[in-house]
Amino acid sequence: MESKLALSQLSALAQDNRLAVFRLLVKAGRDGLPAGEIAAAMDVPPNTLSAQLNILSNAGLIEGTRRGRSIIYTANYDAISGLIVFLMEDCCQGREEVCAPVMVAARSACC
Repeated sequence: MESKLALSQLSALAQDNRLAVFRLLVKAGRDGLPAGEIAAAMDVPPNTLSAQLNILSNAGLIEGTRRGRSIIYTANYDAISGLIVFLMEDCCQGREEVCAPVMVAARSACC
């Protein structure tokens, strides 16, 4: 991953509502959520949510797919995995004790 992409993704997540939306979509799983449900869950106006979704989408962290009259948003798990790997690359010069807590947390959170 290039630093420019990592900075774009980190910047997209560096705002309360966008981070909350992203975390909501991660929790929703691969089925995702329609924009209306996201707006209701976040208690934000649709136009504000639309701007937030566009920023996350432009950073490659989420994807929107039209299904009928709705757009279903899903987290891009490959993108967030790539960002985490980029951040943890060459973790502490191979000192496993430093990276081990991160690995344990990742396994318990996802599986």
